[in-house]
Amino acid sequence: MVTRSGSRLLVTGVAFLISAVVDIGVATPRAQAPARRDTTAPAPTGGPQKALAVAMDVTDERQVESGVARTVEQFGKIDVLVSNAGIQIVAPLDEFEFASWKKLLSIHLDGAFLTTRAVLQRMYKQGTGGSIIYMGSVHSKEASVLKAPYVTAKHGLIGLAKVVAKEGAKHGVRANVICPGFVRTPLVDKQIPEQARELGISEADVIKKVMLKDTVDGEFTTVADVAETALFFASFESNALTGQSLVVSHGWFMQ
Repeated sequence: MVTRSGSRLLVTGVAFLISAVVDIGVATPRAQAPARRDTTAPAPTGGPQKALAVAMDVTDERQVESGVARTVEQFGKIDVLVSNAGIQIVAPLDEFEFASWKKLLSIHLDGAFLTTRAVLQRMYKQGTGGSIIYMGSVHSKEASVLKAPYVTAKHGLIGLAKVVAKEGAKHGVRANVICPGFVRTPLVDKQIPEQARELGISEADVIKKVMLKDTVDGEFTTVADVAETALFFASFESNALTGQSLVVSHGWFMQ
């Protein structure tokens, strides 16, 4: 858990829309997982809670700069960035539309770059270090059919995190990537019928024979699994783990 008092967390995510929602949560004396729409997420406990929601398109430079500036104005500083913006579009590579390719890469990679740059500028100026966490995927390590731009983008986040780890070290800024397996969210629910059509199999077989076939227990990764991993990275204050990625997938892709 994050034991540092008064940590400011900036969390970006698109929740299946192009425009991202940024949730900035501050908790004392112990920071808990940021508030989420998913009811399976752990509820905040401990001392008084404060939160600020800022709507932004993470591919828009001005909106990102404005959102981060508003966060600093409200809370004084930023200690943790969780870069979580993403979408999914599935199709065979030979049929993939260029516009869809650019859209997906822009949200995943341009969004990660813009939020990272804005937050690093504040963290460097603050002089108190910080943690930048990217939401990768098992597809940061492994490939699947129908997901060429997604796999490309998720691999790219690992490269970005390694650069941030090296450049940020002298400023006390760490960088990590969380690589979840399939988490049963509306984004994944949308993929089930899409993949069933593309692969010519039933939706039940998509879940059992595609999404969960390589797990050790046939179970989806949960939102709570991912939240706990983010808290672990955010609270690990030395550079021992910086630049590293962690697969959270019920055994799918073991390293």
